[in-house]
This record gives sequence, C-alpha cells and structure tokens, in this order.
Amino acid sequence: MHKYGTIILDGVDKMILMQLNNIMKSFAGIPILKNINLEVKSNDRIAIVGRNGAGKSTLLKLMTGEMDYDSGNIFQIKDLQIGYLAQHKALSSHLTIWDEMLSLFSDLMKEEKEMMELATTIGENASQGKVDDKIIQEYGKRQEQFEARGGYRYESDIKGVLIGLGFPENQFELTVDDLSGGQKTRLALGKLLLQRPDILILDEPTNHLDIDTLTWLENYLKNYDGALVIVSHDRYFLDKLVSTVYEITYRHIQKYTGTYTQFLHEKSQNYERDLKMYEKQQQEIKMMEDFIQRNIARASTTKRAQSRRKQLEKLDKIDRPLGDEASASFSFQINKSSGNDVLSVNQLSIKHEDSNIPLFSNVSFHMYKGERVALIGKNGVGKTTLLKAIIDKHDQIKLGTNVEIGYYDQEQKHLNEKNTLLEEVWSHFPHKNEQDIRTVLGNFLFSGDDVLKTIHTLSGGEKARVALAKLMLKKANFLILDEPTNHLDLVSKEILEAALLDYEGTILFVSHDRYFINKITDKVIELESTGIIEYLGDYDYYVEKKMEEEERRKLEDSSKERLKTNNTFTENLSFEEQKKRERLARKKEREIIALEKEIEELERLIIDYEEQLIHPDNLHNHEKMYKLTNEIEQIKDKIDELLEKWELLHL
Repeated sequence: MHKYGTIILDGVDKMILMQLNNIMKSFAGIPILKNINLEVKSNDRIAIVGRNGAGKSTLLKLMTGEMDYDSGNIFQIKDLQIGYLAQHKALSSHLTIWDEMLSLFSDLMKEEKEMMELATTIGENASQGKVDDKIIQEYGKRQEQFEARGGYRYESDIKGVLIGLGFPENQFELTVDDLSGGQKTRLALGKLLLQRPDILILDEPTNHLDIDTLTWLENYLKNYDGALVIVSHDRYFLDKLVSTVYEITYRHIQKYTGTYTQFLHEKSQNYERDLKMYEKQQQEIKMMEDFIQRNIARASTTKRAQSRRKQLEKLDKIDRPLGDEASASFSFQINKSSGNDVLSVNQLSIKHEDSNIPLFSNVSFHMYKGERVALIGKNGVGKTTLLKAIIDKHDQIKLGTNVEIGYYDQEQKHLNEKNTLLEEVWSHFPHKNEQDIRTVLGNFLFSGDDVLKTIHTLSGGEKARVALAKLMLKKANFLILDEPTNHLDLVSKEILEAALLDYEGTILFVSHDRYFINKITDKVIELESTGIIEYLGDYDYYVEKKMEEEERRKLEDSSKERLKTNNTFTENLSFEEQKKRERLARKKEREIIALEKEIEELERLIIDYEEQLIHPDNLHNHEKMYKLTNEIEQIKDKIDELLEKWELLHL
C-alpha cells in the first residue's frame, strides 16, 4: 500500500495491473518528477529511459512502494505481486546457493511431503479393502494444485536459472556470503526470476553479466508470463525485449510505442514536426505583429489592426519544443599517424597472479592501422589482463612505428582521488593554459565551480567523463578502451559512438555493450583460455557464426558417435566377425527401441489407472480400487525389470 491515495482495483479491468496518475515527487523542495502518468498491463514490456539523474530509479521506487510520492494516485489490482531488483541489490545469507534458492519453495516442499503421506495412506487402505472417499478427493485436489504451482518442476527451474546466470553445478554448494558482489547481485536476480511476480521491475539488470549470460537472460525474459518494467543503458537488450518506452525528460514523462530504436526514430520525427509547427506559428505571429504596428495608428486601417490584435491575443501559442538536455561534446584527434602495422601479439600466455595455472595461453593476433576490434569473452577469462599486457609491452607484444596508446581504464584507477577536476586534467597537460582546460571540461558538462570538485566526490558517470576528457586531449593514434560505455547514460553513449566513428586511428576495446560493438567494430576477437578466434564482422555476424559453429559441432559429434558405434572393435576383426558384430549391434538397437516403447506404454497405463483411482465413479467401488492399486504396483515392478534390461543393453 502506498501512503497517499492508493486505490485497489478489484474486479474492474484485470488487464491493468497498475496505473500512476499525476504523480509528483520532490527532494528538499526541488521537483524531481512532475505529473507522471504511466500504465502497466499484464505481459507489458516497458523500458523507462532518460539521462542519469532524470529520476528513473526514483520512479521505480515509487512504483514498488519503497518511496512515498507527494501527490497523485497509484492504482493497482488486489494482491498484486511485484518483484524489484534495485541497481545495487545483493544477497546476504549463510546458506549455500542451492539452499538459498530452495528456500523460495518451502511451501511446495511441505506440500510435497504431506501429499506423499496421503498417497501412502490411500495405498495402505486399498490393500486392506478400505476406501476413504474424503482422503482420495483431498489428494486429487491437492495434486492438481501442486502441479499448477510448479510442484513437479521447481528443482529443475532452480537448476536452469542458476546455470543460465553463470553458476555451474559445482558451485551450488558455495556459501552465498562467500560470493563476490557481482555474483550476489546475479543471485538476487535469480531469486526474483524464480518467484515469477506479476510485475518484474529491473533496475540495470545487465550489470555484472557477460555476453553469454545476457543472451540467456534475454531469452528467459522473452518467455516471461508477467509484465516487465526495465531501466537499462543496454540498448541491444532493450531492443530485444521492450515494446513500450517511457522517456523522462525535464521531470516529465512521454510514452512511445515500439522498440528502443523505433523510439529514437519517432522522437526525432516528433521534434522535427513540433519545431516546424513552432517556427511556422512564430512566422505568422511576426507577420500579424508587423501588420498591427503598421496599421494601428491609421484611421482607415485601425479597425483591421484591432481585429488582428484580438486574433493574436486569442491564439493558442505553441511552446518551442524542448530538445535534448545539455550533452557532452567531443571528438578524438591524433597528433600523428602510425605505420600500417599497429600491434602484433605472438603466442602470449599469462598465468593467474596467485598460481601457476594459465589464465590464457597461445594468444596471437595482428592489428592494422584503422582497424576497430572488439575483444570479447566470458567474465574472468582475462580480457582486461590482455589489454594491460599490451600497454605494458609484454615480451610477446610488439607495437608498430609511431604508435601512441591512449588507454581508458574501466576502474578509473588512473584518476587521483585527491585532485580537483581541474588539477587532474591540467597535471597531465601542463603545457595548456587554464582556460583551455576549462573549455575541454565544459565540453564534458563540467562548468563553473564544477571543475573545483574533488575526484572522490564524483559519480561513476562523472568520473567516466573526466577520463574521456583526458583521453581526448592525449590525441593518441591507438585507443585501448576497457568497457568505455560503463556508467554512461544513453545519450553519452551515442556521443561517444559518434566520436569514435569519426576517429582516424586504430581501436581495440573490451565491451559487454552489444549495441556499441555493432556500431563501432569491423572485427571481433573472442578470447578463450586456449587462444583466440577471429570473426571478420560486427557482433551480429559473430552471433550468426557461433550458431553455425554450434550446429556443425553437433552434427560432427553425432557423426563421430555413430562412427564410433559402428567401428568399435572392428579394426582387427575378420570380415565374418565384423558382419556378426554388426548383426548383433542392429539386434541390440532393435531391442532397446522395443524396450523404450514398452516402458512408455506402461507409464501411460499407470497415468490412466491413477486417474481412475481418483475418479468419483470409482470412489465407492472397493473391489475396483483394490484391483487398480495392485495393477499399478505390478506395472511399476515390470517397469523396474525392463529398465534393468535397458541398462544392461547400454553397457
């Protein structure tokens, strides 16, 4: 329940899960959100976008009831279940990963135990010729409810979600409190997915996920049967999932229908249309004002001028459309061109810092002037380590003629936390005057006294802009970028992309931002523990080729298995012996197929008998109930016998 004016809708329009009407929110008297109207229907796929600080996370907290609003109303259906993943939410628990997930289903586990006790009672009664109608009816009803609530699949659901989110089975027994911050956040997401609330509200859910996990999450959410409300800077993720976009600008919200890309297109068209309408009306107003000024004092035309003045006063004036809020503005230049050969990595191997176990080995690749290469791979495979090895000029690494490296560190470790913004940039470029440094910082949205803030007080996005300002001033011809879009809002990402597209130098970058990879790269390098694989195209091309490779691998494995089966122990056999073994193999295969068919038929028969067991017409027929129970037990014994034969045939 919300504090102010919440109304529970019961029996009105069940398709509408939640409505926000004219919501207002201020902090310390400063308006953050004004007249917010938003609607969530069942199975909606909604993105909420806007600049950093626009109020997106605040809006999510208002929707979940974590924060009160100043005025307006929030309507929601009765017993609405909302799942909320905050941006920095992480689990804390002394349980193992598996037990933590299993705790979500304690009620199902309890029900499962009670149903087994009921089934045992029914079986014992039937063997004694007794039938308790009440118990049988209760068992049938509870069995249906148990199945509808996922009682027969909750363990497989847990396993699927954990593996999908990057927790292999050998990690299930790890204690939650011993996990890293990123792992705990992924686990919090997993708990939400398993709870399957009516509305799933996710604030930056793609943080801490590698590309494989992102792809799994997209596919999972595509099939989610509740409504989704997502705040994310991952444009590829949004394009795959959402069909409605709400944009927050200037404290107000605007609704668009379509994907994120369609939203950008419609927004641009709307702005151009509104600007033309505004400019046309401004021209008409000017003409009217000129007419009034020229004719108001003349007796012969004063009435016409007065009439025109009244028209002007009654005119419904169009406000000038608001364009994008202030955005960073920058470009990357180079001091001098490099040679054609920029980078050569030859059989590079690096071990983990705390052991002799290789992090990766046999890494070799070459980069030429003007190439834009994306380095991708699973989390922990060593992508950042490889970039740092290049910067440190490892023995197996050679830079070309006149190559100057500009490095962007995702952790911003090259920023001195004690410096002011002005000191941080100026100390690296002392030959420039203060005004030049202030101008550059102004291009990155630091104006006036902002440049006197100390680095440690800045947000992640602000630190990213300082690092980009330094990178721009260096004018290097080889940019090495480690997650350059982290902490940047959507508009800043687009500006960075535009700057890199116009850049004349060479780029090697690590990124999980697949939209960014598609936009920038002309080659993808996938880093694995045993080396690299190169793909001459963008991210979509890489995905296409990976799918082709997977299909080819499956076919090859299938062919090898068949070949192995056919050729087992035949190399040194006579022709007659080979033929005999082939006949025996074919006979064994026929026997296996026949056994599987018989087992399947018997399992169907058990289902049929169990349905008869709880059928109302049979509840008072003690003889039939006893017979059915005995039949079921005999069939189960027969299935066990057939399974033993099936296992022997596979030895």
